[in-house]
Amino acid sequence: MPENLPVATVRTRVRVPLRFGDGYTVDAELVTFHGLTDGLEHLAIRLGDPDRAAVPLVRLHSECLTGDVFGSARCDCGPQLREAVERIAGVGGYLLYLRQEGRGIGLYNKLDAYALQDGGLDTYQANAALGLPEDSRDYTGAAQMLAALGVDTLDLLSNNPDKAAQLLDLGVPVRDRVPTGVFATGHNLRYLRAKVEHTNHTIALTQLAG
Repeated sequence: MPENLPVATVRTRVRVPLRFGDGYTVDAELVTFHGLTDGLEHLAIRLGDPDRAAVPLVRLHSECLTGDVFGSARCDCGPQLREAVERIAGVGGYLLYLRQEGRGIGLYNKLDAYALQDGGLDTYQANAALGLPEDSRDYTGAAQMLAALGVDTLDLLSNNPDKAAQLLDLGVPVRDRVPTGVFATGHNLRYLRAKVEHTNHTIALTQLAG
């Protein structure tokens, strides 16, 4: 376990068959925890056989009700979730589903930010205009979850360099950061470009149409 990290323990493990809108299905194990420092109900989704993987593939996926559940085209969260589940299941690892809606500002504030984006602001400018952090996510809980699961080294499935940096600062070795696919629509191009230009996400802008 990383030094000075508060201890979390596994609370419950339950098998759940997952089915996505395109027909993809996979058996998963959902894991809950005691002792997470932020008090939120984060989930670990165990996919494939991480114990047999040389290094498990892990994604830290922040909850996005609009994208993950309702299929909003204003972001790439839903397609990233779908892609991550299949990729992790193929090699063995975990998807940590973190209750951090709107990069930590909550659902209502995220929708308020959407309204400001309709007026021309980008996703980060909209948060700032509301007097909110551009990104308030803290991954201490994720590091606790990984320690409780016995993950001591991982490959991180993410375009976001801050996720890897925070895990490393928390003492979690990240062997490699693996980019996700590019899921561009006519509705999320400004959003994706803002992530690249503002926070250095590794999304190939040459693949973005428009």
